[in-house]
Amino acid sequence: MLEKDYLETRGYDVKIINSGIEGLNEAVNNSYNLIVLDIMLPGIDGFRILKIMREKTDIPVLLVSAKALEIDKIKGLGLGADDYITKPFNFNEFLARVDAHLSRYERLTEKINGGSGKLIFDGLLIEPQQRKVFVNGNEVFLTNKEFELLYHLARNENIVFSKEKLMDAIWGYDSLGETSTVTVHVKRVREKLEKVSCGKSYLQTVWGAGYRFSVE
Repeated sequence: MLEKDYLETRGYDVKIINSGIEGLNEAVNNSYNLIVLDIMLPGIDGFRILKIMREKTDIPVLLVSAKALEIDKIKGLGLGADDYITKPFNFNEFLARVDAHLSRYERLTEKINGGSGKLIFDGLLIEPQQRKVFVNGNEVFLTNKEFELLYHLARNENIVFSKEKLMDAIWGYDSLGETSTVTVHVKRVREKLEKVSCGKSYLQTVWGAGYRFSVE
């Protein structure tokens, strides 16, 4: 498999599983730094696998698919994928995305573990060392990228970030044509926060400019 060969040339340890059910069991019962998940798998498709995974783990997930429709990308991101790449793809782009997700996750983890401060706002508590979020005392489960997005915006309260700036800060690669990723992640974070905050999302849309974190 070419993807495996390319990743191993980067020094990554790679395990390939071709069965959807076996892959799901492996993902939820073992520790990995990143999962590359194909949507079209025998036994159970990638969308279903992702949905079940997100109930059990926040392992970063890069979806790979021959489905190029925007609705499929939005569905994958809406289920909690960190990224979505369409086949056939350029292997250099594939490697760049894998590198970006892993390196940014590692840097964020190091930065968080090296700090001691919590982020406390009106009803909202962000525990960076534990990577946990609470609203009015209720824990809100966020995926890695959702947490990074909220954490980045909250650390820069009231500063407006364009989709492109957020794409660069959180995903770390050229955002051309990919800003729907930001849109979907903001939507998911809002929905999760609003469920336990009486409708307050903390994330505001500044039309024509981007998004900001605000307690107003």
